[in-house]
Amino acid sequence: MGDIAVVREGSGPEVLLVHGGAGPRTTWGVLAPLAERWTLARVHRRGYSPSPPPRVRQDFDEDARDLAPLLVGRPHVVAHSYGALGTLIAAAAVPGGARSLTLIEPPLHYLVPDDPEVARLERIGDAALTHGMDADPAELRAFLRLVGASVGDGPLSEGVVASVRRAHGNRPPSQARPRLDAIRAAGVPVLVASGGHAAAFERICDALAAALGGERGVYPGAGHFVAAAPGFTERLDAFWSRNPS
Repeated sequence: MGDIAVVREGSGPEVLLVHGGAGPRTTWGVLAPLAERWTLARVHRRGYSPSPPPRVRQDFDEDARDLAPLLVGRPHVVAHSYGALGTLIAAAAVPGGARSLTLIEPPLHYLVPDDPEVARLERIGDAALTHGMDADPAELRAFLRLVGASVGDGPLSEGVVASVRRAHGNRPPSQARPRLDAIRAAGVPVLVASGGHAAAFERICDALAAALGGERGVYPGAGHFVAAAPGFTERLDAFWSRNPS
């Protein structure tokens, strides 16, 4: 099936950028100014051109197999949403492979059991992946809004429909169980970031930061696409600079 594509720009220490359901440009375009001091390596997960399609479906274990070889050079790693699942699995499989980890609103629902907001996020997210455009319309719209899609009261746009169809059949994140203990034992510096727009993501990120012994940051203003929030670029730059080796 071939290797996944990684597009690099800039100079300086490498930062591996792993997108989620949205593509690399949408997720990471706002970080372009950081290329003055860092080499930004934008991963294109399988199914996102120019990378090859997934073997069967989008799957965080397949993502992890693709990402693990990219950790050989000990890059800083920033991962968003679904992309954080494979990133965490790869980081646990290659102890010390990541110079640092920045994790943005990953759907690790199991970290917050018996929480109604988290349980709802898990339910509507799994339904969107399992049923696609045949999911309950109200719940599908609610999920799309939570993950940053531009959704109004009228018909869904062609772009949003295409995204739903691309995600249809993907492996549900509720099945992911990354070895967080291995990452913490390796002493990897961690920053867990959220956008302050949804209680479920805030609680998941709180629990993840506690499990990894990591730093925690909330950056409102851009919803699920936290990278575009005011102050986030500066926080990344400072975080990487404080963890040079």
